[in-house]
Amino acid sequence: MSSAFQMTVSPDFPTKRMSGWFIFNTWLQKALDLHIHLELYPNFAEQRGAIAADKVDLIYANPYDASMLVREKGFVPVVRPAGKSDECLVVVAAGSPVQAIEDLQAGCRVAGTDDPDVNLVGMIMLEPADLDGGNTQRIKADSYPLVAKALMHGDADVGFFLEEAFDELSKLVRKELRPLVHSQVSDIAHVMLVGPRLAQRREDVRRVLLGMSGEAKGTEVLAELGFAAWEKMDQEDTEFMIDLMDTLKA
Repeated sequence: MSSAFQMTVSPDFPTKRMSGWFIFNTWLQKALDLHIHLELYPNFAEQRGAIAADKVDLIYANPYDASMLVREKGFVPVVRPAGKSDECLVVVAAGSPVQAIEDLQAGCRVAGTDDPDVNLVGMIMLEPADLDGGNTQRIKADSYPLVAKALMHGDADVGFFLEEAFDELSKLVRKELRPLVHSQVSDIAHVMLVGPRLAQRREDVRRVLLGMSGEAKGTEVLAELGFAAWEKMDQEDTEFMIDLMDTLKA
């Protein structure tokens, strides 16, 4: 039997949270009395293909894709994690001679995943060294641990990390790395969006998610995701974030 609705999650979530999203989906189905299938895509390209094919009804989206989802696909905002924003780190190996962004040279090797908002903000933070996509060499990694590995093995000069992903590396790995710059763009965050087919249940979805932190089971589920609570995200907040992302892209 095919599912009535499909949920997905931005592929940049830490791997150790995968089971947490399945637990969350089970909880949400019960709370809404709704059949929702959770489909986790291995990369952004496959997820965007599913979005283009109108397969997705509920998505925990990164801020870069939120722009496309809201303005092109008719998604509407519901909530965002309380007190969490998508901050990015520019990182080098602990023994690197680079002490500041300005020490980086044209031709340097930049390791990163295909996480679009992290790559966007990361490249902006390289601008003081007069670096851009045209005078740097991109090293593509399938995950943040592999970005760390590229730095530690000397296969990259600098790497981009989502702060949360960096913090969840092991202590041993973090000891081998050194953050150079930390972004401070507090208005950018992942957001839960509902698509047109589920839009009539938007307030129900918002109500149950905002209520999660007020009950024991909901608090347990949130902890599996690394959140303390959800907070309301309205259209005005979302439009502001999208405008900010568009400004950063310009």
